[in-house]
Amino acid sequence: MPESLEGALAEVRALLLDPALTRAVGAGRRRGQRPSVVRAELRPVTLKAGPRLQISTSDGARPYTRNVAPGPEAGAAVDALLAEPFGNWHVETADATLQLRVTKSGEAQVHRAAVSRPAPEPTGHDRAKDWLLDPGDPIFVEIGGSAAKRRQVDAFLRALAATLPEELTGPLRVVDLGCGNAYLTFAAYRWLAQRGLDVELVGVDVREDQRQRNTELAERLGWGDRVRFVAGTIAEAVVEPAPDLVLALHACDTATDEALARAVRWQARWVLAAPCCHHDVAAQLRARPAPAPYELLTRQGILRERFADVLTDALRAGQLRLHGYRAEVVEFVDSRHTPRNLLIRARRTGADPTPAQRAEYEALVDQWRITPRLQALLTA
Repeated sequence: MPESLEGALAEVRALLLDPALTRAVGAGRRRGQRPSVVRAELRPVTLKAGPRLQISTSDGARPYTRNVAPGPEAGAAVDALLAEPFGNWHVETADATLQLRVTKSGEAQVHRAAVSRPAPEPTGHDRAKDWLLDPGDPIFVEIGGSAAKRRQVDAFLRALAATLPEELTGPLRVVDLGCGNAYLTFAAYRWLAQRGLDVELVGVDVREDQRQRNTELAERLGWGDRVRFVAGTIAEAVVEPAPDLVLALHACDTATDEALARAVRWQARWVLAAPCCHHDVAAQLRARPAPAPYELLTRQGILRERFADVLTDALRAGQLRLHGYRAEVVEFVDSRHTPRNLLIRARRTGADPTPAQRAEYEALVDQWRITPRLQALLTA
């Protein structure tokens, strides 16, 4: 039900200045108007000088961050941001979440939800945890999963939330490659559907028994017409039409490369892949001496394995850049939940690589005399 935009913005203002604020994002634009910045993010921080409201804005080319003091300074800064014609506001506090979307007619569509908190995990820290998808959600009765797995999935969803545009609307085709028991598949569908998106999601796993199990779960959840499963390899499973968004959580070794290669061939708009083990490059490093003066990096087995992890993911990000993606490697969850806690996150721009980007990549593989699997897949 549309509401008064003035009243909705007043509610947003109160939440932005509430000491319980945890995070807020303003983005998108209203019909026929253009904000002076493309995105604004607010979060509380504690500095030596005391608590501050951190405001990060971007003009599309570079970020700008400032910290304002509580009181009149913060109030004036918030008022200036609310005067910008953003099309969407997403505000999270310790107690509630508010999502505001400005319609084409200039009215406000507002979704409010209370934050549900699970019992604290036994980590020695007596504090409540914020979850993007409530672990008490009925879907977890069906799909199960350990507390650690649910934390991984929730952290992955947070990375997804930070990747997709706030103003995203319309149909969204998603594929989860190497979905296994489909914890991420079902959680991603649940969260995306709650955002109001028209989602079609395909889970791919090599095992036919997994396909049958997951299909039955989708039917029990009432999602059989929106979430389906295919048995096949990541490289060859039939997925039609091509997806907008590709997910892969802990696909082992070169299975991650196969997932990234398919995403590139599909020209997927967004890619999120959390790699698992890294054996391919490690084996190539063992097979030949390291280039001088880097012998110390690979002489000890444990150091060689860890260096192979870093080198593999750096080259994966480099390959994505060479194929028209803006790519970054980030930590998406605390290492106590899984040691495999890096995420390759990419957005397709379609831009041709620069000569410097090509030269940088080629110099690295030539120096170490390796052939990354993703490179082989994309040049085959």
